[in-house]
Amino acid sequence: MTLLENVLKEVIREVPDFPKPGINFKDITPLFLDPQLCRAIVEAFVNHAKRIKVDAICGVESRGFLFGPIVAQQLDIPFILIRKKGKLPGKTLSQSYQSEYGEATIEVHEQDLKPKSKILIHDDILATGGTVIAAAELVKKKKCKVVGFSFVAELGFLGGAKKIKKHSKNICSLVNYDK
Repeated sequence: MTLLENVLKEVIREVPDFPKPGINFKDITPLFLDPQLCRAIVEAFVNHAKRIKVDAICGVESRGFLFGPIVAQQLDIPFILIRKKGKLPGKTLSQSYQSEYGEATIEVHEQDLKPKSKILIHDDILATGGTVIAAAELVKKKKCKVVGFSFVAELGFLGGAKKIKKHSKNICSLVNYDK
């Protein structure tokens, strides 16, 4: 276990029975109280993205918008928003999927994705993988290639990493919860 992973496990708060009974929610909001920790997180994501040579980062609403734009800025590449259906004003591409809480649809501005671009998909937590698989399918509609994923935390016991590997084996999870 890395030093960063140890610190993250200490700082990320577990909230039992949220948003519904039986779920132990991993709350990343305490991370933002520590600027040095945030810099270490960004640096880890930047290093991952440099290794896999990405052209753009797609961040998934809403917590994928927290570190994703900073990482993209550090790399001097575009940050592309993937939002819930109906939140983007322009012409969009959409993808529906099954989440832990029911069916959902995400969208991206069609003109933001450039064909043949190498895309890193970023979100805060990898759980079952449904949302980022939908994001990968969305990106592929514009003939872009998913070259990696990045997450602050992974709920390894839910098996999301195994499911998303069909899109890319380059998965960066800064902390993994096996149970």
